[in-house]
Amino acid sequence: MAFYQFKKTQLIKASMDDVWNFISRPENLKKITPDYMGFDITSDDVPEKMYSGMIISYIVTPMLGIKTNWVTEITHIKEKAYFVDEQRVGPYKIWHHQHHIEQTDNGILMRDIISYQPPFGFLGSIANSLFIKKKLNEIFDYRTQAIIKEFD
Repeated sequence: MAFYQFKKTQLIKASMDDVWNFISRPENLKKITPDYMGFDITSDDVPEKMYSGMIISYIVTPMLGIKTNWVTEITHIKEKAYFVDEQRVGPYKIWHHQHHIEQTDNGILMRDIISYQPPFGFLGSIANSLFIKKKLNEIFDYRTQAIIKEFD
């Protein structure tokens, strides 16, 4: 039963207000997710801004064209500092994603820490070695470029 962490940082040349306003709007998730993942929010009446306790449901196609329901809860939020989303329904046994932002002299430093456990015990460990870890890198590389475009 393996447990993993994935970390990514990005420096954004924008104001704290602009970055927070962008990342705290659920509708912007689609803008920073690769098109091939077929990401769509399926929740009704999603508010403009996230809040602690908010449940968001999605359809996503992470691999092999298989559509998957994913439900996350925003469990913690501190405006202009961080928020945490945790999977409630989805492909992982555990998914805990911390999104941190902080002001630096050079812009806003955004740090993501994803703690996750694939399903299926040792088969999940093999899947992580073969493609999950690579897929996370690919998705976050895409997100890095999408954020650069957004704030360019």
